[in-house]
Amino acid sequence: MFAFLTQEARPGSGAMFDAIARRYDLVNRIMSLGLDRWWRRTAVAALKLPTRARALDVATGTADVALEIASQADDVEVIGVDPSPRMLEIGRTKVTDAELNGRVDLRTGEAENLTFESDTFDGVISAWGIRNAADRAGALREMTRVTNPGGRVAILESLEAPGLLLGPMIRFYTRTVVPFLGGLISRRKQEYQYLQTSIAAFPKPEEFHMMMRSAGLQVEVSKPLTFGACWLFVGRKTAEVPSDAEGSAS
Repeated sequence: MFAFLTQEARPGSGAMFDAIARRYDLVNRIMSLGLDRWWRRTAVAALKLPTRARALDVATGTADVALEIASQADDVEVIGVDPSPRMLEIGRTKVTDAELNGRVDLRTGEAENLTFESDTFDGVISAWGIRNAADRAGALREMTRVTNPGGRVAILESLEAPGLLLGPMIRFYTRTVVPFLGGLISRRKQEYQYLQTSIAAFPKPEEFHMMMRSAGLQVEVSKPLTFGACWLFVGRKTAEVPSDAEGSAS
């Protein structure tokens, strides 16, 4: 969910996450006040996966989203990819503890270069991952490419969306409180300064809608969760990549 930036690591790289992997889940629970679990459940449900579906979790981290997918349907096969070996190590332990090794497969991989055939998955999701991709538009195109026509791509992200009633309070929390807490809990204060800048740099909803349409997605859902603490985008893969930016969000 939360990432950092150092001179040795670019956003989205495996090395960037390895250093905070050990306390990653704890930091997320505390900084989101426990709401991250509900946000993930909501995003996974929005995929509307069919029976016996195959799903892909991009930037799976410690596998919380992959495990949520498996918990919502006992006949779904889940693959999770992430560039961080340490995060995947923790995720595999969680998968084993949940006795889901037969249904949840975690692999090393990056969002911008997914090593799957086109039209492979019934649903693709990324929670707090695409913000850190070196090529955000390219990652979105890749996620769409590997999705079956008619399947959905869900993006769960933190951003500074304008016009929300509690916007100033949320911005203060993400810019000031979250970096402080993240640094305090993880003992890596300097790295967690990246969080506030990455949230501020994420496109506004209207801009991200255009990116989704350009990638070949029809925007079905675009809405704030918990007064804008995070945002859920859901797009459905069209038969062909559109030549314009027409479409609507609900």
